Amino acid sequence: MATPAKLEIQHISKHYDVEGRPPLQVLSDTSFSVEPGSFVSIVGPSGCGKSTILRLIVGLDQDYHGDILLNGQRITGTSLSRGIVFQDHRLLPWLTLERNIDLALENSRWTAHQKAKAVREHIELVGLSGFETAFPHQLSGGMAQRAAIARGLVGQPEILLLDEPLGALDALTRVRLQEELLRIWRAEGVTMILVTHDVDEAIYLSNRILVMNANPGRIVREVDVNLSNRSDRASHEFTSIKREVLDAMGEYEKLREAA
Repeated sequence: MATPAKLEIQHISKHYDVEGRPPLQVLSDTSFSVEPGSFVSIVGPSGCGKSTILRLIVGLDQDYHGDILLNGQRITGTSLSRGIVFQDHRLLPWLTLERNIDLALENSRWTAHQKAKAVREHIELVGLSGFETAFPHQLSGGMAQRAAIARGLVGQPEILLLDEPLGALDALTRVRLQEELLRIWRAEGVTMILVTHDVDEAIYLSNRILVMNANPGRIVREVDVNLSNRSDRASHEFTSIKREVLDAMGEYEKLREAA
């Protein structure tokens, strides 16, 4: 298990050049920090730059203004210290579950024994023991996403980035995977950042929620989540936080007007 990391986003701005049009400003002077071992969710409308932030943190894009620091060191590229899980599990169809997870360790300096042990432990962590030799088409959607989470964690990253990892699942499977993700976070102690459109999901999983608005993307509110009972989504505590988040997104008044 790696030591969880502290992340600092300092005055990040990002634009895309669009041929024949003015540059598209995606992020504007965005700053926040994530404490070691915490679970932070980012919510907001489509196009506000949520997934762009994850791309910058994981090191897939270096063209931005500002600084992104992991444990005080500027991020300059991809690294095993930062894992990522996407909405699409992206398992290679010609590889078994075991081999798909092992692929994440291809550039590590671990011995073959260390890699095999880590793969075995993380398959067990996500509840897929017995499916080591199964191919992706033999797995349900929920099982495939569990495998993707195992692949994201197997290299013992200091931080795990989750880009709508449960967005394509049916409602019941999604709730069950939320419970599993919470269990895995508690077991691993890794710093996690989740991008989601599901406010209930963000409240259930997080210590803190960052609310973004678009044009350009910016953080408009930070909401601390302190729940005495996370599983009671109908509680006054839960619904009060949900109202605050929706209000920050500009959605609460729309819901009241439509009622």
